[in-house]
Amino acid sequence: MTSELARRIAFTLGALLVYRFGAYIPLPGTDAAAWGQATGYHSRDILFGVVDMPAAGTARHAAIFALGIGPYITAAVLIQIVSIAWSRLRNLSAAGERGRSKILLYTLLLTLVLAVFQAFAVAQALERVHGLVPQPGLMFELTTTVTLAAGTLTLIWLSNQITLRGFGNGLALVLAVGLVVDFPPVIAAAAQRVHLGILTSDKMVLTIVLAVFITGVMVLFEGARRAIPLNFSERTVGGATIPSRAANLMLKVNGGGLIPAIVVGWVIAIVAVGVMLGFDAGVAIVPALAPGHLPFMILFCILLMPAALIYAAFLIDPDTASETLVRFGGTVKGIAPGEATAGYLDSVLSRLTFLGTIYLAFVFIVPQLLIVYLGVPFYLGGIAFLILVCVTLDMSTQIRQEMQFENLKLNVGGYRR
Repeated sequence: MTSELARRIAFTLGALLVYRFGAYIPLPGTDAAAWGQATGYHSRDILFGVVDMPAAGTARHAAIFALGIGPYITAAVLIQIVSIAWSRLRNLSAAGERGRSKILLYTLLLTLVLAVFQAFAVAQALERVHGLVPQPGLMFELTTTVTLAAGTLTLIWLSNQITLRGFGNGLALVLAVGLVVDFPPVIAAAAQRVHLGILTSDKMVLTIVLAVFITGVMVLFEGARRAIPLNFSERTVGGATIPSRAANLMLKVNGGGLIPAIVVGWVIAIVAVGVMLGFDAGVAIVPALAPGHLPFMILFCILLMPAALIYAAFLIDPDTASETLVRFGGTVKGIAPGEATAGYLDSVLSRLTFLGTIYLAFVFIVPQLLIVYLGVPFYLGGIAFLILVCVTLDMSTQIRQEMQFENLKLNVGGYRR
């Protein structure tokens, strides 16, 4: 292992240890022993419960990092959704570094607003639990709000430092580590159920087999790419001649990632709240729209396809891509430039989005079936599972690339000597 690789790994581990340490620093003015009465081990709020957004392992403790980076993820997704309809915001992402800096600033400001709102709601909820807050009142609410919001901003900064100085995506790593620490109690609970006869050994074996199968499917699809062959003709730029060459346009099968599923979860949550407020029978209907119930699964699959298509069109516009190819002297092999290229790219994107939608639906529905119908105490849903797989793949890729780069430098240095 090279010194640079060791330094990056050490920095990443150190930053994650700081994060985990902060997840156990109690909030001022709370009785840490009574925290479980306020949230419960597997509690979720209505929005994150519907989309199965992981709490990153921090919500189990009345700690300064209890909010995690959820507000930032929510803000980033909202900014992307708004940019689909608002061209001015959408153009910022194509305006270079300055535009991206503005989008980051808007995301951070929205994160602060969401964090303050959620932190104040948490403070009020804690006060309503008997014995949890010895001295409730305005001072406790202000202190808790400031502490939780500051904890979220600190985690965002720490995640960025991991991205810059360590390995992998810092935000994803923070989420993944919070999920990994949940494994020991989950495994212990499963073993206890098997011991007591609540969970049969056959169901446990089936769960393990399905978990391995789902992991294999995720690895396959997250690495799947559709290569579109391109030809670039010879052209002159600034007096220099750029020779003709061939290249590939790589399109990911699951190009939209988790965002379509998250948006669908929000839509279902809004529908559930509207039904509950608008109809007297809403209280009885809303539970059917919760994860694990058949109406939720059907509605989720129905809404996922249009959400994925809209977001895929936002990420790659076939007309814009065709114009860009013409501007740089490129053509799709065997396809005429212009409208024919745009139509071809649109058809390819549509097929990839269809496959990606089936994949996302599979990833989100199967874990719910395991939990609800097999009685497995694994509260590791689709998003959480996918985050762990993606982080593992990203880390292995980065480490392999770093080692190849270091070997190349050693070989070049040895040749020069």
